[in-house]
This record gives sequence, C-alpha cells and structure tokens, in this order.
Amino acid sequence: MLEVSRKQAMAYRVARHGLHRDFADPVASPLFDLGLQDSMRDTALLALSARSSSPVEPTSLVDDPHVVLVWSHRGAPHFHRRAALRELVTSLIPLDDADALARMLWQKKEIGATGVPASEVLFTAARAIRKVVTQPMSKGAVSAAATRELPPEYSRWCRPCNTTHIQEQLMRLATLHGGVRLEADQSPATLAPLEDRGRMRTSPDAAAVSRVVRGYLVANGPATQGDAAGFVGTAKTALSAAWPDDLVEVKVDGRRAFLPADQVAALENPPTPSVVRLLPPLDPFTQARDKAVLVPDKARAKEVWKILGSPGALLVDGELMGVWRTRGSGKRLAFTVTAFDPLRAADRAAAEEEASRAAAARGYADLSVTWA
Repeated sequence: MLEVSRKQAMAYRVARHGLHRDFADPVASPLFDLGLQDSMRDTALLALSARSSSPVEPTSLVDDPHVVLVWSHRGAPHFHRRAALRELVTSLIPLDDADALARMLWQKKEIGATGVPASEVLFTAARAIRKVVTQPMSKGAVSAAATRELPPEYSRWCRPCNTTHIQEQLMRLATLHGGVRLEADQSPATLAPLEDRGRMRTSPDAAAVSRVVRGYLVANGPATQGDAAGFVGTAKTALSAAWPDDLVEVKVDGRRAFLPADQVAALENPPTPSVVRLLPPLDPFTQARDKAVLVPDKARAKEVWKILGSPGALLVDGELMGVWRTRGSGKRLAFTVTAFDPLRAADRAAAEEEASRAAAARGYADLSVTWA
C-alpha cells in the first residue's frame, strides 16, 4: 500500500486545484469539473482570480456564455460549464429514496414526515417549479407560486418571511431538475428557465454519480468515501453503488484513504507548492471535507471555518497559514490579514500582490492591507 505524508498530499492538491496558475483559461481547466461555488461575496470570481494566469475582470463569470449558475451540489449555487449541464443534471438524480432523503440534509425530518418517498417529493417539486418559472422571477415569487402547486406537507411556516412556503432545501434540489437556473449577480436571488430545458429525467444513473465522486477524489484525494459523500451532500452508504472501481488505497500519515489509480504518479511526485494565494470563503481548496488534513490544529481550523461568516484563507507554500477579510468603502477595498505564524517579508509582499489582484477582480480601484 502506498503511504504518503500529509505535506505530500497537500502539495498534490495545490497542483490539482490549479493554484500554480498553469491554465490560461481556468474555465476550461479541471477547476470547473465539479463546478465553482458562489456567494454574494464574489467567492467564485475570487477563486477564479487565484488560479488565473492573467487578470480577471469583474464580469468574467457573469458575461461568459460558456458558464451558467445553478443550484447543484448540496443545493448550493455553483457556476458550471454550460456544455456539461446535461451530465450534471443526471449526476444529481438520487440513486434511490434513501439517497434522496439524505440529500435533504437539515430538512430530512420534515421531508420524511410527509410519508411520501423522497424521490417522489423531489420530482413533484421539480415539476411545479418547471410549471411556474417561464420567465425571470425572484426566488420569493417562485417559492410562493410553487407552494400553491404542491401538497401542504411539502411546505412550512417561515417566521422571517411571515408566510408558508416550500421547504428551502427541497426547492434548491428540485430547481435544476425543473429546468431552472439562477441569474448571476442578482440580489435578491432570481430564477429563470434554462434556454434548452429538454425533457425532465428521473432515472438514476450510478455511472454519472460515480464520475462526480471520482472528480472529487482527483481534486481532493487521497480521501475517504465519507469525504466524497459530504461533498455530494448525501450519506456515505448511499454512495456504495457509485463508488469508482479504479481506486487505489493510500495512507496519509496513517489515515486510510483512496485515489484514482491514474493519479498515483502525480501524488508521488507533486510540484513544490511554493505559491502564496488568498483563497476566498467557499474556495474549492478549502471545501474539501477532511478539514483535519487541511488544518490539523483545531484552534486554527476554527478560525478558517467559522459557523457563520467564514473568512478567506491565506495559503503559503502548501499550508493554510492564516485568514483574511475585506471591507469595502466607496472605491477602496480594505484587507485585514491575520497570519497564524510570522511570515517572511517575501510572503507578505506576495500576499499583498494577491490582494491587489482580488481588489481589481471585484472592481475596486484602490486597496489597503493591514496585517493583524
């Protein structure tokens, strides 16, 4: 059995995530194989900037006809290649009712209480959303219209909204199956019909799910079945039928994990991760589920992954060495960077250059960097 150190695994991941900036066109790079998660803090744009060999424009993702924003993995908004959308939709079809219920995450109890198989609940909601979204509509308007089309047990009373509407996670999981996307760079969230909806598909495809799992292991391996399930947003047991068959077992500092066989050579001899990057919250690199591998120190891990409002992460030579936040005021973006350990002057200068790239990507003409 192959055994590698955690440091070696981290170097492999830095390379696989494109953080050496080897790709002139990040949209065509493996970065988009699993999609790029987004939030209103421009997280997808900043993740793109951290990997692009050239400056990234503020509208790079919004204006790019090759990508589309949808609710996908775990019901979270991701930019995906438009050409790969059909394959993506197929991969998001639950393998069975247990898988469908597991994907409801924090709302499993409510969906289970309907007494209806979770797959049936999912596709009933998808048909309702498909019916009501015929033009761009706010999320609230879609929710209200879909709720009227659905059995009452699919909905709940929402105190903040002071109304009854479809369960949130159910809506997020059902929307893409209903042929509906998100409008990029819109607040509040706006939904619109996909340009080429096609016929709604409901038949499970274990091979399609397996390709997502394999993609996760390529980018974030060596990793476990539980790690991959966490990314997909389902239970570990639900992935048994979709677990790839071309994997090799690898021990990372004694931890049993797996990697696609064709990635072993890259793991054995990864390039030196001598890069400094400011990774935004929700960056694909920090979205790996084995947080103890990324940041073994528990106190530091709590700083990187906050329950609410996680900061960005400072990557230095293959290690997450600090966190950073921003505050915008007019045309100026202020960065506050907190390093866990003292850094070399060259690393601080490189981090400040990364801040300059990030500010430009977000459309700020000026910036300041404060080291806390």
